[in-house]
Amino acid sequence: MAKSAHLDTFAADRLPPVEAQPRFEFLLPALRYPERLNAATFFLDRHIAEGRGERLCAIGDDGSAYTYRQMMEWANRIANVLVNRFGLVPGNRVLLRSANTPELIAAWFAVLKAGGIVVTTMPLYRAQELQTVSERAQISLALCDRRLAEDLERARAAIPTMNLCYWGDLESDSLDRLAAAESTQFENVATAADDVAMIAFTSGTTGAPKAAMHVHRNLLATCDTFGSEVLQACADDRFSGSPPLAFTYGLGGILLFPFAIGASTVLLERAGTEELAAAIERHRISVLFTAPLAYRALSAHAPHRNWSSLRICVSAGETLPGVVWEAWYAATGIPIIDGIGSTEMLHIFIGSPAAEARPGRTGRVVPGYVAQIHDESGNALPAGSIGRLAVRGPTGCRYLGDERQRTYVQNGWNYPGDAYVVDEEGYFTYVARADDMIVSAGFNVSGPEVEQVLLMHPDVAECAVVGKPDPAHHTTMVKAYVVLRSPRSADDRCTEELIEHCKATVAPFKAPREIEFIDALPRTATGKLQRYKLRERA
Repeated sequence: MAKSAHLDTFAADRLPPVEAQPRFEFLLPALRYPERLNAATFFLDRHIAEGRGERLCAIGDDGSAYTYRQMMEWANRIANVLVNRFGLVPGNRVLLRSANTPELIAAWFAVLKAGGIVVTTMPLYRAQELQTVSERAQISLALCDRRLAEDLERARAAIPTMNLCYWGDLESDSLDRLAAAESTQFENVATAADDVAMIAFTSGTTGAPKAAMHVHRNLLATCDTFGSEVLQACADDRFSGSPPLAFTYGLGGILLFPFAIGASTVLLERAGTEELAAAIERHRISVLFTAPLAYRALSAHAPHRNWSSLRICVSAGETLPGVVWEAWYAATGIPIIDGIGSTEMLHIFIGSPAAEARPGRTGRVVPGYVAQIHDESGNALPAGSIGRLAVRGPTGCRYLGDERQRTYVQNGWNYPGDAYVVDEEGYFTYVARADDMIVSAGFNVSGPEVEQVLLMHPDVAECAVVGKPDPAHHTTMVKAYVVLRSPRSADDRCTEELIEHCKATVAPFKAPREIEFIDALPRTATGKLQRYKLRERA
């Protein structure tokens, strides 16, 4: 390993002990990286050096457009601000706060160029969450879109040593003004491939968020595995989607994958159903990254839109029900590439190319990774057995000073916390989160399986199924929380109809014994369902 370029050793000092880290696999020739590697050089500067500087790389919601050369010069100016104005030294952490915009991308690359560690935060985060992140990562500088200043200012009140710099105004100390006065030239810090490049905070589906550290080579590795082997996009593609760049699913789909191949990306500040549907048509988007809930909603728009440019669709973040896959395929003729990834692994490690995608199945293991189904003791199980998903590859979990490292990583394997089954052809099928399996009257019930059945009913917009303690019978009952398309339908007749619908579709013991109608399901800032909140409510 090359000597670290980090003068601030905060991240290295808080890496898990070697015996608690996963075993890293470099199974593809493309994964053999040089000891010195700055990811900004690969994703940005390389394109100018190789003659692609005038290609479009980023398109803003406001119609602004930037070439690779313009983005590099902008990032260089900001990197100079970081070093010359704020005294950043390699290894310092810089918090970024913004919606998906070209400004965020320029700032993101600038931090890497200067050898800093990027900590990108969700635009929906509030003051307490920003304070928690800032304290955990010991942030000394935050760069922020002026429109999102209020909560960051409130967080700063508890961290008076943290410097703030805003973009998006004409104040003399704004990032815009400071950067304009700097040179467009900057020599990227020669970071080691294993120097930490980013700290990503998990979105909190299972309680307190964890901080996952990823090194420079990891950013390339996800492009040389899922990006190259499964996504199979090209330089003429135009990417877009709904996940924020602070969510590693969005970072890969909207920044890393297009920039790795010299393609372009469309940054949407708001990506609800209407905005996303319009953007696909207006910007001629060809590669789409979004969540199962969005595909379900977008299916109804397909007949009324010119989406002829669309050719690759990816889903992740939570399980993709087979009924949603089928509805999307029927509406567009495009198979969805399903995938499972995690913040800890950086991006998707199981998922098959579109031509091999099968509804209801996550897919085969991504080339470059190894995946197995294990029992509770870590022994590999045969095909057809339900067990814990275990995975190894070029990326892996390294939490920032967190005892939960020893739960996620055991004997060199990463355990994302999902129950899966794999068939003889190597296709992995999601069963449930390991803690979402419901044992009712001695039967194992998969909450997501019951949810798929409920979603087949025309009155159901969204649903979630959890276990509810049943002390009277010394067991756990299956309970469903349902969001109806029309709230007026919420009555006893509807409850009985949904229960009977389930009993007619799956084994009766899997049908919910209790249904509660609610206005909305609890979700994280990235749109992930928070079942633990429903379990607490039950």
